[in-house]
Amino acid sequence: MADDSSEIELSRSELREVAGFAVVCVRPALAIFERERPHDQRPRAAIDGAGAFAEGAERTTTLRHSAWAAHRAAQEARDAGQPAASDAARAAGHAAGAAFLHPLAKATQVKHILGSAAHAARAFELSAGDDPVVGAEYIARTQRLAPHMVVDVLRRYPVAPSGGGRVGELIRQLDASLRYSPTMADPTDTPE
Repeated sequence: MADDSSEIELSRSELREVAGFAVVCVRPALAIFERERPHDQRPRAAIDGAGAFAEGAERTTTLRHSAWAAHRAAQEARDAGQPAASDAARAAGHAAGAAFLHPLAKATQVKHILGSAAHAARAFELSAGDDPVVGAEYIARTQRLAPHMVVDVLRRYPVAPSGGGRVGELIRQLDASLRYSPTMADPTDTPE
């Protein structure tokens, strides 16, 4: 594992795969946001931009701006007393931000890879009356969706850092399940 001072090699196709995984994780949670705030398209724009990047579009300042706009939508939802919608919008912001994963071997970068899934899980938890079982089940489902390339990228970084409240717990849960899962096949393995 790399230390905090080293850089990690990341190809454009790996960044696209990470962004695509983030989009898959957040898409179901978008309904939570849109149910509460139907006229605010910022989270949807962030998800659509991340999806376009994952499919081959360029990584642009517009995509970065859409990530920040989704985070502003999250703050507005939080301020309006809509915590589930806030986490859903934050998940969308992290999906767009996944395209900008830094090649620095820092544990904080894990949030760029898994933040979308963790915030989506938290949005579902809050929608279910703050039921942690709902979040844990969502994390288990997203683990099964992670492509090998995403797991390979994740394993280049240090483990997720402590802190971050419930979302931090969900990130660490998903991080551990992906890093250490015996069911995740090594993509370099060949059948005998």
